[in-house]
Amino acid sequence: MTAQEERAASPGGAADPNAGAARARRTGPEADRAAPRRPGTTPVPDAASDGPGPVSRPATDTRHTDAATTPDTTPDRKDGPRSGAEPAHTPPGTGTTPATDTRHTDAATTPSTAPDGEGGPRSGAEPARTPPDTGTTPAAEPVDPALLDAGLLSPVRAGTPVEAVVCDTAWLQALLDAEAALARAQARLGVVPAAAAQAITTAARAERLDLRQLAVASRETANPVVGLVRALTEVVARDAPAAAEYVHRGSTSQDILDTGAMLVAARALRVVRADLGRSAAALATLARDHRDTPMAGRTLALQAVPTTFGLKAAGWRKLLLDADRRLARVLDEGLPVSLGGAAGTLSGYLEYAGVDGFFDAPRTGDGTGRAPGRYVDALVRAFADETGLAPSDLPWHALRTPLADLAGALALTAGALGKIAVDVQSLTRTEVGEVTEPAVEGRGGSSAMPHKRNPVLATLIRSAAHQVPVIAAGLTQCLLAEDERSAGAWHAEWQLLRECLRLTGGAAHTAVELTTGLVVRPERMRENLGLLGGLLVSERLAARLAPVVGKAAARDLVGTATARAAASGLPLHELLAADPRLAGAVGEKDLAALCDPADYTGAAAALVDRALSR
Repeated sequence: MTAQEERAASPGGAADPNAGAARARRTGPEADRAAPRRPGTTPVPDAASDGPGPVSRPATDTRHTDAATTPDTTPDRKDGPRSGAEPAHTPPGTGTTPATDTRHTDAATTPSTAPDGEGGPRSGAEPARTPPDTGTTPAAEPVDPALLDAGLLSPVRAGTPVEAVVCDTAWLQALLDAEAALARAQARLGVVPAAAAQAITTAARAERLDLRQLAVASRETANPVVGLVRALTEVVARDAPAAAEYVHRGSTSQDILDTGAMLVAARALRVVRADLGRSAAALATLARDHRDTPMAGRTLALQAVPTTFGLKAAGWRKLLLDADRRLARVLDEGLPVSLGGAAGTLSGYLEYAGVDGFFDAPRTGDGTGRAPGRYVDALVRAFADETGLAPSDLPWHALRTPLADLAGALALTAGALGKIAVDVQSLTRTEVGEVTEPAVEGRGGSSAMPHKRNPVLATLIRSAAHQVPVIAAGLTQCLLAEDERSAGAWHAEWQLLRECLRLTGGAAHTAVELTTGLVVRPERMRENLGLLGGLLVSERLAARLAPVVGKAAARDLVGTATARAAASGLPLHELLAADPRLAGAVGEKDLAALCDPADYTGAAAALVDRALSR
């Protein structure tokens, strides 16, 4: 933590005369910290955990009323209940989007209307202000609803489940979850009283803090953790004064924010993966149902050779499965906790462990049981277990592989979804008309042309697919982090990560409705196959006629016949039958069969079967 952060965090700690045996061992300055506080003051620890003695200041009510979308704090264990806001999921196959909960909007807090316990009721229009002579900080102005990012310019994610798990309240809750998990991890190692860890966990609720006030205050420290530590400490002090000094013990802002970011990412990836699974299931059904449905394969925008719609759907499904496997790997292995302390040496954590007597216990037989390295390993494992994230081999404050890896996986996922969208847009063109999006009353209308029904779902998905790789590139640029902690590169990641997550999540959710409701028109596919009068099988004809007239002659013969067919509109098989080079060798009936494009789909059916077996 920087010197500016340290000043803003107001170093110090609360007294707990009954904190247990660890406290009883303290002498000198530590014993002095057990002195009673003046009534009406709240201890505030140094967010970097390496400052001088306690500093007391009047408590500030930091209650926050935006509880409707506050995520659950249950640890994100891989084998247990997941935490984070549980978004409503549409039942498979319904193709509907859940209604938006208007109680919460992104990056906003709803001003409290409950009495604040100090100066009477607060209202959204007139926030309570502290008299200037009290020495307390006035509450932040309530946010103007007109300033909120409600998704007006990003409809692909507006109203989708991912919004609830990446909104400002969700991020705040993730940071609080990280603080609580750290206290529990330290309690497991005996350096924080279990009761204190429980008190911190109970207090670590987003609705108890003023989100807008924290956001505005972060302008003074360049990150939100400094103000969060102060506010959380005040809440803990009101609930359990003896536990307040254990908030953020030995930690630093980046440890909490990076861990919180990984929690947000984990919660969002679970939402994305659930939607990818539903789309993949829908595409499997389409591939199976249309295994043998012929259609024109197109290369460089033109009809090339026949294929089947089943093979196209199987290809879409494979892209989603590839993306899902990549996200699963990131979710299982690539989202680590962050523990580095002020400059990547974990010195603050070790110092407090020493203060609490951890290294005073007898060493184990190999002489290393209470060594600093063993403590660090144990703390990392306990922290990972409490959060459900992966352990990290080294502090990664300036080693941003986790963010770059996550960015790449999200770019791949958005691109996979975008490929489906682009194909649907092409196939739904008026002159093609081989598929249509599910019909919903009022959807796809034009402000100028009443007859139009635009492919809205594919358009939304494609919009996200164009954005995410570009934004993800910004995240990979954050690999260029100077020194042990970066000034600016780290700070640039947060909004980029949120945007990647919610655009990808919005696209994945939109794809569920598209794939489950896509209308396939086999009759139009067959009609389009006949547009070129058999020219799509020129490859086949050249191969079949080569043994008769030779490879070069066959290519020349077929090339001449196809050109004449395109110019005259005459059937290709009739022109070939009239060529004297084929007289007596191949009959007109056989040539007609060879010119049927529906009979020339190669191994498409077998490829579909193979794809669906995996």
